[in-house]
Amino acid sequence: QVHLVESGGGLVQAGGSLRLSCAASRSIFSTNTMGWYRQAPGKQRELVASITSGSTTNYADSVKGRFTISRDNAENTVYLQMNSLKPEDTAVYYCNYKYRILLSEYDYWGQGTQVTVYS
Repeated sequence: QVHLVESGGGLVQAGGSLRLSCAASRSIFSTNTMGWYRQAPGKQRELVASITSGSTTNYADSVKGRFTISRDNAENTVYLQMNSLKPEDTAVYYCNYKYRILLSEYDYWGQGTQVTVYS
C-alpha cells in the first residue's frame, strides 16, 4: 500500500503561482510514474503532468510552458510548480502513483487539494 499526502493548494489570483507537493509513504517498485491529475466541477478527471522514475515528463497541452513537474526519488516526492495560473486551472488536484508489473498496472491516489484561481 502507498499513501500519498498532498499539500500546497490554495486561492490565488490569475497570473500567480502555486507549488503542489505530494509525498508517498514508500516506493513499492523502483520503476514507477508519479503525476498530477485534476478534476473541475462537472468535468472528468484529466492528466495534468506526469514524470517517470527516470525523469521522463509528460504534460497536458493546456499547461505546457506554465507548469513544471519534478520529483525527488530519494524522498518519494513529486512537485508541481504552477505559474501563470488561469481561472480555468481551478480544480481539485490529485496526486497519483502508479507502477506496472508485467501486464498489471497498480494505481494509488491522494486525497486531493483544491486550487482556486480568481480573476
